Amino acid sequence: MTNIFFSGSITAGRNDAPLYRDLIVHLRKHGTVLTEYVGDLMLTARDGTGNVNDTYANLRKLLHASDVQVAEVTTPSIGVGYEIDNHVMRGKPVLCLHRLPPEKRLTAVISGNPGVVAKHYHTVPEAMALIDEFFANLSTNGV
Repeated sequence: MTNIFFSGSITAGRNDAPLYRDLIVHLRKHGTVLTEYVGDLMLTARDGTGNVNDTYANLRKLLHASDVQVAEVTTPSIGVGYEIDNHVMRGKPVLCLHRLPPEKRLTAVISGNPGVVAKHYHTVPEAMALIDEFFANLSTNGV
């Protein structure tokens, strides 16, 4: 079973928690989502401000246990960027989903990174179809 690391902004992205939850539920079709807490509707931005040493140690364990990453990157997040870079540096497949409209530009650090598959979408069903396509390509390539 594939271990999936899902990323989404916690500090600035709580408005997107329902979206994160829907994507996480969909991702379960493709493997075990190690970071389901990102889509927890009860999680607040303050929840990430507890014991920073414990938070970091826990994050490192999850990063190293993951086989692949799917990140919703519409809301910029330093933490999500860190997680993406960690996966890229370890040669793990990364899918970044960026919701349009055009006033929300995706940083070139993500869109221009050869270690990242960056896709734009408008609706949740479109995002889910992009996830399915990503995992189908991984299966085809033996990942």
